[in-house]
Amino acid sequence: MASRPDGHVSPSVYETARLVSLAPWLTGHAERVRFLLRSQRADGGWGPPGEYALVPTLSATEALLTVAATSPASALLTAVDRGLQALTGWLAAARPIPDTPAIDLIVPALVEAINARLPLIEGLSVRPVGSGVGLPIGMDGRRLTAVRGLIAGGGTVPPKLLHALEIVGDLAGRAQGVAPTPSGIVGASPAATAAWLGGLDGATSHPASRAYLESVVEQNDGLAPCATPITVFERSWVVSTLARAGLTVPAAPELIRSLTADLTADGTPTGPGLPADADTTSVTLYALTALGAPADVECLWRYETDEGFCTWPGEDGFSLTTNAHVLDALTQHVAVRPDASARHRGAIRRLVDALQSRQEPDGSWQDRWHASPYYATMCCTLALADAAEPPSAGTLTRAAQWVVASQQADGSWGRWGGTAEESAYAVQVLVAAGRDVPGADAALLRARPYLERHSAAQDDGPALWHDKDLYRPAMIVRAALVAARHVTARTVQEQQHLSGSRM
Repeated sequence: MASRPDGHVSPSVYETARLVSLAPWLTGHAERVRFLLRSQRADGGWGPPGEYALVPTLSATEALLTVAATSPASALLTAVDRGLQALTGWLAAARPIPDTPAIDLIVPALVEAINARLPLIEGLSVRPVGSGVGLPIGMDGRRLTAVRGLIAGGGTVPPKLLHALEIVGDLAGRAQGVAPTPSGIVGASPAATAAWLGGLDGATSHPASRAYLESVVEQNDGLAPCATPITVFERSWVVSTLARAGLTVPAAPELIRSLTADLTADGTPTGPGLPADADTTSVTLYALTALGAPADVECLWRYETDEGFCTWPGEDGFSLTTNAHVLDALTQHVAVRPDASARHRGAIRRLVDALQSRQEPDGSWQDRWHASPYYATMCCTLALADAAEPPSAGTLTRAAQWVVASQQADGSWGRWGGTAEESAYAVQVLVAAGRDVPGADAALLRARPYLERHSAAQDDGPALWHDKDLYRPAMIVRAALVAARHVTARTVQEQQHLSGSRM
């Protein structure tokens, strides 16, 4: 982490395609176009499976249409045809829409841009009937229209919308209500920053923003992740994961400084140009206490709601993992501060109730920040297992039973197929909650060789984390694997010791 302080995060088809459209002047443009061409799937789409393919497929199709407008090469036109065919089939199937950030703005904006470009391109074989590519059932462009009206009128853009500023098109170009960070970053997003620059003239007159974009593509082989830097996010998750597993993390002064640099009375953000949020704040507070440098938890109260805690004020929806992480931070606070207030203890009871009431009938949990239920189930299970106010009997048992029942033949777990990341989450559920569950010990024994075999390729795996596109935070996943192998080995040794003592 110290060698790459901006963080290790996988490139995004969506974000890379936005740079193709918005910043053809940026170093590596040709490589980004080649990346889109070679990463197109056999079915014509881009990106992850199922409903998660919608946003990257729209973005890549629009980007290649933009390039084809000036360079109508046959490879570009063929890729666009295949992309349009995939989109037509996807929309006709009326698939569910994933709960990813700003999707109700991104999809209408990209559909509008594609439909505006289609009449200008000759040589396409696929032409959507009617007015062009349609919107998914139940989605409209009213919120996008409202956001565009706000920006056109010079209004202040809500900080959480800055991350997807590119959705407003030409209006983003140095919009009056948008102010980059001193490092030239808008919304911790390459696409948003490129949209704000508005073209080569803007890049020339704003060297800090241009330098940010050049640095991003240099570090990512010409491509772009959805969010960068992610310094606090990466470091807080890694420290918390390792410390919770019983591993010692050196309290390096530079590490502590990096976690506290942006910590204010409002909390801390995931990245520069983003608003503070309860998720990153609570994990950072947990990490700082684990490092022996506890910070004040009072900043969490600004996120308290009638239901629990919001990720940020005004959030649409409820995040189980955010609430699990807040529960972690408050439980840890009560443990180290016997004089903790009644408010802290009352919030813990409410959070325990909130997580329990949202457990799925099969024992799992699912959340809006990760595609896999194994991540959400791990977060909720660990938080409830450690909570100062214990959950009702059976809650954790049902989670462990679900994990045992869903293990695959090779010892792995996964939503779309077994992965090392999801298997790491599953074994942590079993270690925390499955000691008395039939089959749990055997499941751990089967999982151990799978994790050992896949540890060498721990940075290779599917993108499962929610942003504008799915992404993979490599160091956070690596920490989860290290933690899982450690707790699994420790548990197996304890089992063997008990077995030996009975003989």
